[in-house]
This record gives sequence, C-alpha cells and structure tokens, in this order.
Amino acid sequence: MTQCLHANLVDIPARSIYPARIEIAEGRIYRITPVEMPAATFVLPGFIDAHIHIESSLLTPAAFGRVALCHGTVATVSDPHEIANVLGERGIDFMLDSAAKTPMHICFGAPSCVPATPFETSGAVLNAESVSKLLKNPRIGYLSEVMNYPAVIDREPETMRKIRAAHRLKKPVDGHAPGLRGEKLQRYIEAGITTDHECTDIREAREKIAMGMKILIREGSAAKSFQTLIPLLTESPEHIMFCSDDRHPDDLVEGHIDRLVRRAVAEGYDLFNVLRAACLTPAEHYNLPVGRLRPGDRADFVEVTDLRTFRHLATYIRGRVVAREGAPLQPLSTESRPNRLPSRTVPAAYPIHPKTGCSRLRVIGAHDRKLQTDSLTLTRSSPLPDPKTDILKIVVLNRYDPHAPPVVGLVRGFGLKRGAIAGSVAHDSHNLIAVGCDDTSLANALQAVINAGGGLVAVIGEERFLLPLPIAGLMQSGDGFHIAESYRKLKAFAKERLGTPLSDPFMTLSFMALPVIPELKMTDRGLFDVTRFQPTDLCIKEPPCR
Repeated sequence: MTQCLHANLVDIPARSIYPARIEIAEGRIYRITPVEMPAATFVLPGFIDAHIHIESSLLTPAAFGRVALCHGTVATVSDPHEIANVLGERGIDFMLDSAAKTPMHICFGAPSCVPATPFETSGAVLNAESVSKLLKNPRIGYLSEVMNYPAVIDREPETMRKIRAAHRLKKPVDGHAPGLRGEKLQRYIEAGITTDHECTDIREAREKIAMGMKILIREGSAAKSFQTLIPLLTESPEHIMFCSDDRHPDDLVEGHIDRLVRRAVAEGYDLFNVLRAACLTPAEHYNLPVGRLRPGDRADFVEVTDLRTFRHLATYIRGRVVAREGAPLQPLSTESRPNRLPSRTVPAAYPIHPKTGCSRLRVIGAHDRKLQTDSLTLTRSSPLPDPKTDILKIVVLNRYDPHAPPVVGLVRGFGLKRGAIAGSVAHDSHNLIAVGCDDTSLANALQAVINAGGGLVAVIGEERFLLPLPIAGLMQSGDGFHIAESYRKLKAFAKERLGTPLSDPFMTLSFMALPVIPELKMTDRGLFDVTRFQPTDLCIKEPPCR
C-alpha cells in the first residue's frame, strides 16, 4: 500500500526547496514528484546527534528514543562507555537490547577507554581483544572516542591495536583531544582518528580541520561550544556536525538537535549548511542506515511547520509516524535491571589527613555548567569543611569493592550551606561521589544511594530527595517525561533546602571524578592532576629554604 504526503521538500544537497508529492511504499520512498500546488508544511531528513552518551540522560536507550523522536531526531551516534565502565560487555549488550525497542536508529561504538585511565577503579576492563570482538558486531559502527591521547601520541601498543582493529573493518575512529595542538595533534590524527568534540577554542578547531578532522559543535547539558565554534559552519561546512555529548533528562524533554538548528538559523547561518551538519554529514561519516529523502531511501524524515521555528508536526521512521506534535506514539518498554553496586555500610566519619606540618592544601575549583575545574590553594586557618567560605568535603568511594576506604578531599564552588548531595553517576568509572557540609550528611547521602542500588540524592537532616537509578546505577526505564520532572524536583530541593546556587549541582558533581578533563579531579585513588596527567597530593609541598 502506497502512502502519499504533500509538502515542501527540503533538498539539502541541491540547496533547493519545492512543493512535492512524496510516495512511500514498504517503508521506503518510492517516488518524489515536484508539483505546482503550494504546500503548507516542510519535510527534511531527520536530525542526528553525532556524539552522545545516552546514559547521561538517566534514561535507557528505549526511553531516550521515545523522547528524542519527539524532536525530530531519527538517529544518534552513541558511545556506551558509561555503562561499559560499570558492567563491561554485559552493559553494552543491555544497551543494544534496549535500543532494539525504539524505532530510532542508535549507532553504538566500541568503547576504547574502559577504564578511561589507569588511575581509577572501574567495574570492567575492555582490552584490545575485547574491543576487536565488539567491532566485529554489525550493530557496532565505530570505535568510540579515544580519550587517552598520550597513549596514541606515544603509540602505546594496546591502544594502537584497538585503532587498527577499527581500521581493518573500515569503521571510523572518534577522537577526544582537548587543547591538543601542533606536532602532538598531527601525530594523534596520523593514527587515523577523524573527529573531535572537545574544542573550546576556534583556533584549535581550525587547526584540526586543516589537518583533516571533522569538528563536532557540542551543546549539551554540561559542555557548550556553540557560540564559540558556530562560525566554522560558514568557513568549513563540510567538516561540521552537531552533538550534545551529555544531555540530562530535563534538557532533553525541552529539545535536542532541533534546538541547535533553530538557534543557528536564527543567528543568520545558511539554512542548508545548518541542515547539512544536523542531518547529512553524520549519516555519511558513520555510514548510518537512515534515509536522506531520496527515492529508494528508507522513509525516515521529519515534518515541520516552517524553517524558522521548526515546530514539530511528525517524525517518520520507515514511513511510520512515531511521534506527532511533540508527543510520542511508542508504548513504554519493559526492561531488565543489570547492576553492580554491592551492599555495604559506609563510614560515619570522613577525616582529612594532611601531612604533619602541611599549611597549604589543594582544593578543586568547580564551576557551574563546566567540565573543567581549577586547582586552587587553601592556607589552613579554620576547621574544615567550612560552608561559610564554600570549602566543602568531597568524597569518592569505590563502588566495586565493598571494603575499599573512602578518599576525601576539598572542593569549592558547590555553595552548599547545609547537608550533602551524592550519586552513583561519576564519569567515567562511576564510583560513588558526594559533596557535603558535615560528615553525618555525607554518610547519610552515600548510604541512601547504596540502599537504593544507585541514584542521586540530596540530604539535610532527616529530609532527603532520592531519584533511584536501578540500572547500573545510571539509568531508569519508563516514561522519560516523568523522569525529567523528578530530576527537576531533585535539583529544586538541592537549591531550596541545601542552598546551592548551581543550576545543576548533580551534573557538576558527576564530572568531579573525570580524570581526562583538566585541571584537578578526584578519583577513588585520590587527587589527580589532569594537566600533568598524574596523581597529586592534598598537601602542597613547601619549597626548600635557600
């Protein structure tokens, strides 16, 4: 049976828009016929997120797809290294099974860095043999971001075996090289790495493009580079894609790649360059099996009211409407709950143990909606923690070993006046992490997360607000719109009852243990100096007297 749709067709390669009769048969576009009759709506290829960790939405792939389809997203390029760090290949199998329950196409990568560094404890290790096995799976489309760029530059054998395995299968290799320039960058790219989503400086991005890389303009819940990098869309449109990297549920229900498209067009950028980055370049680069509005293609596209607001009317996958006017038409999915979070009783006290005679301490400087931190210096003059001066304790607790002791440090920037927050989401190894004003609150928060089998929590006295995350301590299944509302309420509780000024304290918390983003972070093994890429001490050694 043939379906017919009359709309203005947006032909991105031809850079033209014309009214057309679009005929669909057996899930594919059978014929496109230009017509003279004016059309009221517009159809264009669906949007693609060129790099995202779905786990960061706190939703399973099935639940994520149900929401993203409402924004015209037909595909994502997704690195499952969050769950892989917790559950290894079992976690990747879960993501593949869940993705099969959504009509949206999810192209998963084989995680290249599990763990991200050897300076933290993860729940699994994916060596070159494991990665090669994953890459042979036809549902795995690429090698995920190679974050350990020093290993690539030094041609470390294990890392190079993973890259060569992808090359043998003609699958792309994603990069992750914040701030890398010059000869080191050239050596990184010569290893066969083709993309980067970590640019925060346009000169750095231009250098990477000149060496052949594609640059992803990232606008996620945490890191944002749109304003800095969007001029590249005019300079080098064929090298640009859009991505969100990490998108929290409350942000996802408000918009996805459509939000970047709308913003770029509003700022005067060429419509066809914008849509090329949002719809075509990712499909071509990753060889995605999604339609591009051509006869013979799968009938995957989005219908909108206009090319200014891009208000959603319908998303089509294989010729079937799967979301209409911003509402999902897909039923909720029933899913399993794989996890790894042993039961334990957490310590009641979290003392700081600077060395005898140490008068200066290192403090992590956190910032709202930024992945980067500062390495601050504190001269000891009062008891710690000290909420009045915003010097709080930060605790990381190995989630995989129930006998591991906590690691305690200091952080500034969370602004808590009372209580504590904690979670089992801590990129990338996802050990338990907490920030608080006193030891009792820290202990109560960490215990609440463990008792729930994972989640995010804010605690003040006997009061608490908990968002359970029973799947790997990272995700929930079910209605993403409901989960987004619960997340909003959790953030509101932390602001109103604990006093934090941060727009999203749990997002900021989740990146405090990520030892591949500068400058100072805290893993389950202690403080880590990312700039020097080595562990460091809480105590700052005084220079010898001369």
